[in-house]
Amino acid sequence: MKSKKITNISMLIALSMIAGYFIHFPILPQAPFLLYDPGNVFLLIGSFKLGPKIGVLMCFITALLFALITGQGGPYGALMNFLATGTLIFVSAQIYLLNHTKRGAILGMILGALAMTLIMIPANLIITPFYLGVEREIVVKMIIPAIIPFNLLKGIISGFLTFILYKRLYPLIISK
Repeated sequence: MKSKKITNISMLIALSMIAGYFIHFPILPQAPFLLYDPGNVFLLIGSFKLGPKIGVLMCFITALLFALITGQGGPYGALMNFLATGTLIFVSAQIYLLNHTKRGAILGMILGALAMTLIMIPANLIITPFYLGVEREIVVKMIIPAIIPFNLLKGIISGFLTFILYKRLYPLIISK
């Protein structure tokens, strides 16, 4: 890997982590413990330029470093973060790679949000009981009113912010 590419990847990971650390807030009153952060925007921008595989690598490194540095979520939180963000990033970037247009980017982000939402249903059913130390029945009761809407909103908001900021941030973030 060339040094400029490594530098870009490192910068995007750092921006994602900074955004996630300093900007996070609940988006659903019924689940105030589910916090949105805009860190995915930098990973989406990077994955649109550098490809879906690099995007997933950035997600993995970000999730791991965020858990190690902040202690938030521990290994289960890092895994959940990676599954959600990795799915969003991979699907979005893969579709954009196949259809390198505005329409491809929008379609990719919509399908990425849907894929993330779908993957997080079984992930929450399997991992959350260990992660939060709650009975699976409690998680089942949260699927429709909280988990599905949260992941859809998370994907839509990240996609919208990426769409708005991509052209403005792209030249500043990704050097040639």
